[in-house]
Amino acid sequence: MHPNHDMMGFTLWTLLASSLAVAQVFDLSELQWTLKNQNGSIVVPGSLPSQAHLDLFEAGIINDPLLGINEFTERWVINDNWTYTADLTPFTRTYQSDPSGKTLIVFYGIDTIANIFRRYTFDVSHYLSSPAGEDNNLTIALESAWYYGLNVSMRPDAEYFPTTPIVSTEDNFEYPNVRVWIRKINDDFGWDWGPAFVPSGVYKPAYIVTLSESELQYPASDVTSFPVASRSLFVDETALDIYKYGQNSSVAPDQSADWIVNVTFDIHSIKSFENPTVTLSIPELNLTSGPLILGPIPNNAGQNIFLGVNWSIPDSIPERWYPIDLGNPKLYNLTITLDPSPSQGDGPSAESITQTITTGFRTIQLLQTPYSEEEIASRGITPGDQWHFAINGRAFYSKGTNIIPFDPFYSRIKPEAVRWVLESAVKSGQNMLRVWGGGIYQPSNAAIDGGSYAFYSLCDELGILAWSELTFSDSLAPINHFLLQSIQDEVGQNVRRVNRHPSNVQWAGGNEIEDIVMAANISLANGTHYLDEFVYMFQDYLHDIVVSETNSVPYTDCSTTRGVLSLDPYVLRFANGTPGYIYGNTERYNYNASEAFDLTTYPVARFHSMPSFYSWKEVLENLEDYAFNSSVVMSRDHHPPAGNLSWPNPNAPQGQYQMTSAVELWLPTPGTSDSNQTFAQWCWSTQLFQSMNMVAEIAWYRRGAGLGENNLGSLVWQLNDIWQGVSWSAIEYSGRWKVLQYGMATVYSPVIINPFWFPGNESLTILATSDRWETVNGTAQLTWYDWSGNTIESMTTPFSIPTLNNSLIYEGIGLDAILPFGYNAKDVWLLMNVTATVDNKLVTSESYFTPVSLAYSNLVDPQIAVIAGDNYTFTLSAKGGVGAWTWLDHPSGTVGYFLDPTTGLPSNGYYLIPGIDRTVQFISRLELATVQSPDPADFVVRSLWNNTHI
Repeated sequence: MHPNHDMMGFTLWTLLASSLAVAQVFDLSELQWTLKNQNGSIVVPGSLPSQAHLDLFEAGIINDPLLGINEFTERWVINDNWTYTADLTPFTRTYQSDPSGKTLIVFYGIDTIANIFRRYTFDVSHYLSSPAGEDNNLTIALESAWYYGLNVSMRPDAEYFPTTPIVSTEDNFEYPNVRVWIRKINDDFGWDWGPAFVPSGVYKPAYIVTLSESELQYPASDVTSFPVASRSLFVDETALDIYKYGQNSSVAPDQSADWIVNVTFDIHSIKSFENPTVTLSIPELNLTSGPLILGPIPNNAGQNIFLGVNWSIPDSIPERWYPIDLGNPKLYNLTITLDPSPSQGDGPSAESITQTITTGFRTIQLLQTPYSEEEIASRGITPGDQWHFAINGRAFYSKGTNIIPFDPFYSRIKPEAVRWVLESAVKSGQNMLRVWGGGIYQPSNAAIDGGSYAFYSLCDELGILAWSELTFSDSLAPINHFLLQSIQDEVGQNVRRVNRHPSNVQWAGGNEIEDIVMAANISLANGTHYLDEFVYMFQDYLHDIVVSETNSVPYTDCSTTRGVLSLDPYVLRFANGTPGYIYGNTERYNYNASEAFDLTTYPVARFHSMPSFYSWKEVLENLEDYAFNSSVVMSRDHHPPAGNLSWPNPNAPQGQYQMTSAVELWLPTPGTSDSNQTFAQWCWSTQLFQSMNMVAEIAWYRRGAGLGENNLGSLVWQLNDIWQGVSWSAIEYSGRWKVLQYGMATVYSPVIINPFWFPGNESLTILATSDRWETVNGTAQLTWYDWSGNTIESMTTPFSIPTLNNSLIYEGIGLDAILPFGYNAKDVWLLMNVTATVDNKLVTSESYFTPVSLAYSNLVDPQIAVIAGDNYTFTLSAKGGVGAWTWLDHPSGTVGYFLDPTTGLPSNGYYLIPGIDRTVQFISRLELATVQSPDPADFVVRSLWNNTHI
């Protein structure tokens, strides 16, 4: 599809205008669709919303794209052009004739080459009034994004993005050199954790909306879904922004000021209305605005007109929204009545439209100004700029992960699967999710802009903050008029849509791009050209669009940034800093497993892991595939990426080695006489190492809240998975929790205890850390055990932790002095516990310290016994030695998690000590499970002992 084609290339073949709808909406999914390839050799039933791969799978032309090596064998689908065609007779036959009407077609999302991220609304009245022959079809033509991208990138006027040993200005994963030219999901073209299907289709709902000046009237509509229309007026958008009087992206909110409730409409109308009004009300607060003057609505059916109103509410009236770990995520129902022609009598006119939006009141700030001299002197903070968030005027610790797309094919994402992932985040103590800029703009809910499932609305409900990003990732962006105009509409629509959600904390311009352009600037002969383009796009153009659409949330240029020199005007810092000062935020990659727990190399980041044995069973088709380095398993390891269409990934051995070397260095190397057990233990061991490493790193960052860096956030890569393959996820594609998910439930607890071991000088520091706003008092217990489970020595220490700070529990230098007297480091380990009262609740947490790698520890057979009780409770007992990292797996086809029935908290992956039994309960997520009533005998227990023993 070429950008110069009419209507952005959505080819609309003629519609017979035998009759028209009057003030009604027709759902295009009700039509009978046909999918056809370019030469007509494939013609199968289609559907809407859908994508070509899914309809081909449904028709039996291809197998499940996620199965086996189908990512490779089904590449031919990507290379073809596809059309969706449907007979419009059900539309023309059903609706009443009205020659004065206007007809609009609304696409909430078309996955093709133009712009997948925006809504398109077209006036198609002229197509209806001038039919061509007897053709009564609607056809949507979709060009191959891969071939289109190749054509564009080879144009003589296409900008060149070089790759050198120092910098790659256009990061390629699988389908190379095309994604920067197409406003499409970046990871559709491949990423280092996912497949490359480059899908196409109408992936969100679409509608025909008819407007009429006819005297035939319909009752006032109470709209709970989309599209929103009355007899002669169509509301394409209703945007809501709640902020403090005087607040904007560069002016901090006055916490005592009135709330401003701004409601803005994007209106299409076939009539002029001189005196429309808007009435706002919040029933829970018994508040009503009275009629607010909107301003005249012109006759503009084929164009957009934006009109808005403001309503002032005293600060003290609404309860504020907080993330779940800091308060109550309080929500209210805002009722909005737009009356285009208010009458003198009681009640709204017949043309009025009433909507209800669920929202909340909060302020969110991204603090980026320099620390004051007083803070530097009194708190010992390293000079530089702040870079952390404040909710309702108070700084807090951001604890969370990163979200990627939930499936390679958006149209089949299950709402219940998304809810499970978000609820799992809450269960593991998270309060923030970063919506990664290489994926999709996550939807509000199924009733807004064709969302298909809920994301931001769920974040509002559950009390999870959402760090939002514009969809640019790991490449510099070309500057041309066509892309800029499309991006302006895309960004404006999405910022306005997300404004209503109190969970949203910011808009970042993209992912990991600032570092790329800084490297280009100093290493390329024409580096200033790319820097200038970056400044134009990410400092100026995108910033100005975002801040023009919202007063309530901040903008930053990139997910990782060195911050700003100024907020007004917005000027990026880049390398303009003072040596020794700290600016902005950071991320780190380090796949050298030997440095995994060397704190002097921190911050390190992001070791990847295998899916579980159970997830592999979903996609492996042959027995010989069940091996760590089998060809099929390795074909699903995209790290490091191939950078081109080579298959299988020639760099997969490097990624596999990173996992195997980490396991071999820090855990007993899996190897038994049972090949399936060995494969399962390898998969689990990579997950265990990932969790051990990430938990240690998170603890290091949390420790920084009380030190000079004043670290107030850690967001782990990544929470969810897009398929069954090697990745950094904490939750597998099926919804199964990996070890890391349970690890985060421990290290993201409000109060934690952790060891910090520096092998260089053999020093050990143990800290209790709190992320609470109030001082926390409690008790820490340190107990040395041998691997047989015998207690060697124990000590108890009271502590008091100030706001967002640490308390020193233990400090020692010299391994001989730290170890219990007379014991070898291979024979002992340390259990650390904390108990404290937080928010009038008892909080406990534990962690472990082993003086040497578990690969060299003298483990003892734990002889774990499992007794199944009622309601899927299991009591685990170590009858021999200590069960290092004891783990319980639920069977294939089940989804859920294990919790401690006493605390109600997630519990799995721990040191099981003889004489101290553990009871856990499996809580099933039945709507996601294919096995509703699993046999308790099918639950499998494992520990490190099973790496080398049956």
